[in-house]
Formats: sequence, C-alpha cells, structure tokens
Amino acid sequence: MPRRAILIVLDGVGIGEMEDSYLYGDQGSNSLKNTAQAVGGLKLPNLKKLGLGNIEEILGVDPVDQPVGAYGKMEEKSCGKDSTVGHWEMMGLIMEKPFPTYPQGFPSEIIDEFERAIGRKTIGNKVASGTEIINELGEEHIRTGYPIVYTSADSVFQIAAHEEVVPVEQLYQWCLTARRLLLGDNGVGRVIARPFLGESGCCTRTSNRHDFSLEPGRNILDILLEKDRTVIGVGKIKDLFAGRGLSESFPTKSNQEGILKIQELVKAGAGDLIFANLLDFDQTYGHRNDASGYAAALTEFDQALGTLLNLMLPDDLLIITADHGNDPTTPSTDHSREYVPLLIYGKKIRPGIELGTRSSFADVGHTIASYLEVNVSDLAGESFLELIRS
Repeated sequence: MPRRAILIVLDGVGIGEMEDSYLYGDQGSNSLKNTAQAVGGLKLPNLKKLGLGNIEEILGVDPVDQPVGAYGKMEEKSCGKDSTVGHWEMMGLIMEKPFPTYPQGFPSEIIDEFERAIGRKTIGNKVASGTEIINELGEEHIRTGYPIVYTSADSVFQIAAHEEVVPVEQLYQWCLTARRLLLGDNGVGRVIARPFLGESGCCTRTSNRHDFSLEPGRNILDILLEKDRTVIGVGKIKDLFAGRGLSESFPTKSNQEGILKIQELVKAGAGDLIFANLLDFDQTYGHRNDASGYAAALTEFDQALGTLLNLMLPDDLLIITADHGNDPTTPSTDHSREYVPLLIYGKKIRPGIELGTRSSFADVGHTIASYLEVNVSDLAGESFLELIRS
C-alpha cells in the first residue's frame, strides 16, 4: 500500500500559554483547559484515547494508561500567533520578523492609496471585532456603499461589505487590490474579505469569506509537488499558501463540510498528503468568546474522528494539531500565543509514545516528508518519525 499522511489543523485549539505569551498580552490563555472548565467538562472519547488528556489536565478528558496514539505538544518558533504564520511554520518556514500590525488603524498613506485604487472612500479603519463593526457601521455602509475597513491584533487588513450593496466578486477584487498594495514594510499576513447580510443593527457575516495571503517562500508543500507527491488541501489551506504547493483544493465553509470532505478523501484513498484546516473553533467561536459553541465543535470533531480512524488504511499516518490558540474564555477576542497539541495515529505507529514539547511546528512537516520519503533537510524542523515508527 502507498504511504499517505493526513494532517488536520484544528484552527485556534491551543493547549496553554507559551513562555513568551506576556509579550502578546496572552497570559493565562489555555483554549482547551479553560473551555473545559467553563462548560463543566469536555467529553472527547476519541481524542482521549489518542492521548489528549496525557498532554494537559483537561476537565472531562482524563489521561489514559495506554494511549493508542503518540502525543505531545509544540511551541511556535516564529514571531506571531496567526494562521498564516502557524501553517507556514508547519511547512518549514520560520518567521523571524512578525507581520506588521496596526493597533491605531492603518496610516493615511495606505488608506488614501486604497481609496484611489477602488474609486471610493472607506469607513472604519480601526481595530474592531468583525461582528460588532458591521452593526456599528452597517447602516452608513448600506447608505453610502463605502466599504468597512478594519484590523485586529493580528496582521490583517479586513474589508467588510453587504452582499446586496457590493457583489461578493467585487469585494474579492477590492481585496486583490489591497493585497497588491500591502507589500514590503506594510506586507500584512492576510487581506480578508468579510461579506455580510442583514439590516442595520442586525447584520450577520456570511460564509463567503475569502483570505488573500502573502505568497510564502519555498516550503515543504512545494518540494512534495516537485517529487511527484499529490497534495490535497481542505479548507483554507489554498488561501494561506496563496495557491501554491497543492495538486488539488477543496475550500469549505464549516467544520462539518471539512470533516465530510476529509472522510471522503480518506475513504477513496486519495492523495499522498491531505492537509486540512477546520476553522469553526477560531472563526465562529473563539473570536466571539463562545465557550459553549467551541466545546460543541470539539465534540462534533471527536465524534467524526471515530469514523475517520476506522476509515484509515494500513499505511496512513494521521497527525492532529493546531496553528495557535483562541481562548474563548478570556476578555480578548483575538488569537492567543499558545502551545498546540500534537496527536499522531496510524496502524504502524507505536502507541503511547510521549513526544514532550517539540521546539517548532516545523517538526510536523519534516515528519510528514520523512514518512513520504522526501528530503527536506534544507528547511527548518526535525522529524520525529523514528521515535514513533513501530
């Protein structure tokens, strides 16, 4: 049987503040542990048997004497705490310098140039919650047609527009315009389209979000393609890597859609690497401080995981991890600088191996490349394949 790796990133599912979290204002963050406390405990039997409770004390997820998976956690070596940085590091790219952020809003030279390029004014231009700013400025936007521009603690230039005022495709074109402008010293990690619907004061974001990332440097995905390996992206992987490094892509609008696509691909024996991002933990619940919704999403994934484990072929390697934290119990609605869980399963993987704390997310990419017998030694990271191989 051909070897295949399945990498599932639970977007925003951190497992405790990193030592430098104070630099980001994230002391006390622990997305999994704090969520469990907030809802009176989590019931995650499949993640539990893989060893999740052996990594960290999580109410309702007890450690097990004989985990069926290998387990540990990883710290981020790059500067930052967003999805782009986290996913790029998994594929061997370390960001020594963080993407720029704009806590006071974007400088006039950026906004003026963007307004000239799209031929109309903008409103907003401040740090804001996406769900709040569309209700705050939705009426003015609907009346004038001026797009709402805002940012967050992360390196993002977000453009919100009502789908009945600005067609989604036009919003995407505006985002591409902003992406071309925001380079060099102003090279934000992502430009994000945030379409919404509804009336003044009752506006709701739609599922037509689209991310426009900076283009990464040469990374493990590129090398896998060069070596004729088939790489399939699920969810926002294509967006995060600016369309590079993938043989095929399946964008998704929810965890449920992503989970079903992963199961379908695994059952079909597709790909040498399936690289998936499940975004609801972060986008739908973490950013809205919805601990009960976050917990329910974890339960949904855990139930689907049971089916996935049964679908796996003898030479499949499954890795479950995250790209950053997004603790729904803290006052902040932004990402949190956290360690991320690391769970590995496969019929030819030694169960119960404790991997400790890996020094970089890049160890995941190196391990996948080693499993697929591709040399990526010129990129950051260290494979742990020999530690877990049966």
